[in-house]
Amino acid sequence: MIPRLVACALLLVAFTACDSLHAPYKKKDEELKKPMKDQSSDQSFMAFVGRLRIAVSKHDTAMMATLMTPDFGYRWDDAPPGETPFAYWDQHHLWGELSNALEQRFGPSEMYMVAPAQAITDPKFTGYRVGMRTIRGSWRMAYFVPAEATR
Repeated sequence: MIPRLVACALLLVAFTACDSLHAPYKKKDEELKKPMKDQSSDQSFMAFVGRLRIAVSKHDTAMMATLMTPDFGYRWDDAPPGETPFAYWDQHHLWGELSNALEQRFGPSEMYMVAPAQAITDPKFTGYRVGMRTIRGSWRMAYFVPAEATR
């Protein structure tokens, strides 16, 4: 009985001392706001973009929803109640624009990987751009919007 109590006490001490059990994905605020390094040749990023391209080509909204951030941005103004990005893209015929953006070269901008990279370097770029970021170690599509001036 006593060896079991000692073993349980040691396990309890070990588990309470282990930071990874408390918050395996918890990062300091400073780490979350660090600028993104170029991830365009990273295997996990390329695989994510590949899955996203397939979902876009099939208009697979269920799959796409799993690949998007909860706060996904798709328009600059407030969306009407109940509107989804997918309905907005259907209404404005934007699936082709999204597909084209995903075929462009990505580059880092702040906390995102953005395509086309020209949207980062050219302040006069007026086309659509798509941004990806990581959430708890997984890539997600964070936004797909036109240049702010073209609203």
